[in-house]
Amino acid sequence: MTVDDLRALLQSGRGRTVEVLSTLAARRLAESMAAMANGEGGTLLLRVASADDADQGEAAAAEARDAILQAALLCDPPLIIPLPKWVSLDVGQEWWWVEIPHGLPHVYAVSGKYLRRVGTQNRPLPPPEVRRLLFERGEAAFESQPVPDAGWNDLDPHKIDRYLQSVPALRTLPPKEALLKRGCLVERGGRLLPTVAGLLLFAVDVERHVRSEVLVVRYAGREMSDEFVRQDIRDTLPEQVRRVESAVLANLRTGARIDSLQREEHLEYPLKAVREAIVNAVAHRDYSLRGDDIRISMFTDRIEFYSPGRLPGHITVQNIVDERFSRNGVLVQVLSDMGFIERLGYGIDRMIKLMADEGLALPEFRETANGFVVTLYGPGEDFVPRQASQRREWRLLGLNERQIAALEYVDEHGRITNREFQALSPDVSSETIRRDLADLVSRDLLLKIGRKRATYYIFK
Repeated sequence: MTVDDLRALLQSGRGRTVEVLSTLAARRLAESMAAMANGEGGTLLLRVASADDADQGEAAAAEARDAILQAALLCDPPLIIPLPKWVSLDVGQEWWWVEIPHGLPHVYAVSGKYLRRVGTQNRPLPPPEVRRLLFERGEAAFESQPVPDAGWNDLDPHKIDRYLQSVPALRTLPPKEALLKRGCLVERGGRLLPTVAGLLLFAVDVERHVRSEVLVVRYAGREMSDEFVRQDIRDTLPEQVRRVESAVLANLRTGARIDSLQREEHLEYPLKAVREAIVNAVAHRDYSLRGDDIRISMFTDRIEFYSPGRLPGHITVQNIVDERFSRNGVLVQVLSDMGFIERLGYGIDRMIKLMADEGLALPEFRETANGFVVTLYGPGEDFVPRQASQRREWRLLGLNERQIAALEYVDEHGRITNREFQALSPDVSSETIRRDLADLVSRDLLLKIGRKRATYYIFK
């Protein structure tokens, strides 16, 4: 969405997939957005009134942005769209660029009226066309289904309040009304019931109602084996993403150089690419599938992110970079509101660019019989970890000579056991050896693998 893109759209003018408006009337905006969403998608350009000074200009821009967000909430169900983008041509030529994705999962109405885009107009959809669209787009997503045995008290008010305060369009609404608009609550028989999405995002105890678990496993080599470190993470999705990221980060190798007693570190994978893969797995998994979980398998040369559920809608491995379709529109929107997703629908593109910028192999995408796997390939043996520093650099970290000797042993042999460490330092007690190893683990220099007598240590 560059200035040239905007000029080209303005030159082509209004049409089936382009609308140009200057009104801040939320209903008018909502009708155009819903009409495009019921068709092929498109672009809405909203011109912002010129102002005499910068403060007035910022206020006008904020008012227009809020009108767009309010319009999306007027649609039924609420329209899940990428955040609007600001584009400035010249002085007095400021625009909000609103993208309506192609292939949205619902049929959208405004004040009970279903619309479609015909030429430059928003026209009512006749009943046969509504039925056709409903059939094509399928029944309501699993995330939107109410959970009958749950109620308002099963949602955490503190989590809800933190979320609402981060979204200007929702901040002034009562919490129940805001969650209704976001699809986290539905009304059934005079009762407000949390949806699957609402519980996944805000539950007091998510495990009581919905299965949501991520397994993070670090293997010692390039293949699965009986020697691994495992962490099972269960929580509501925002907290789960944070905890999973910490678990993965703790198991990544780190390179380092020391300059003026300050250590500068870099990871073997770009952290933002890892974060995108985690959020992608959590946001797009099929939560209707039972007996399966998200699995993140870490090997010495790659990380595999497995998410239950095959690709949704019209998305395939071949078109995944170019096409947009979300199985869980509510989850994606709320996670975007919270800052976990920088731009809706572009995580795959960003992941590819981040890996390419680091000179690493491009991510691999593949479907399994019942799921989807993203693989990030690391530098493998070409990575120079921080433990390959010279003895002087290890001393600057405060390590003693025994620990330095142990690190050199690992650098040569790939691993060290308690007995091998004891053989390097026969004059010290076994308790001292244990403390030395525990210290190296706590400094994130070594990783402990196995249990009891089968325990050994490798570089982290």
